[in-house]
Amino acid sequence: MSKRSVADLKVGERAIIQAFNDEVMSLKLLEMGCLPGAEVCMGSKAPLGDPICLHVSGYCLSMRKAEAATILVE
Repeated sequence: MSKRSVADLKVGERAIIQAFNDEVMSLKLLEMGCLPGAEVCMGSKAPLGDPICLHVSGYCLSMRKAEAATILVE
């Protein structure tokens, strides 16, 4: 079974960040508070599904679905 990513979460669903599958993007995400072991919650999605809003590390973070797909969760 393949790992799920943040992009796979439904609105209101929570998950724990496990790892990243894009080394360059992971540096940017780490700086924004997306740390392994942190809980992330899908806050909302734009009408066409992109961008999305995540709740992580005590704040809302907007990102493109392609970026969210690089964050692997449990």
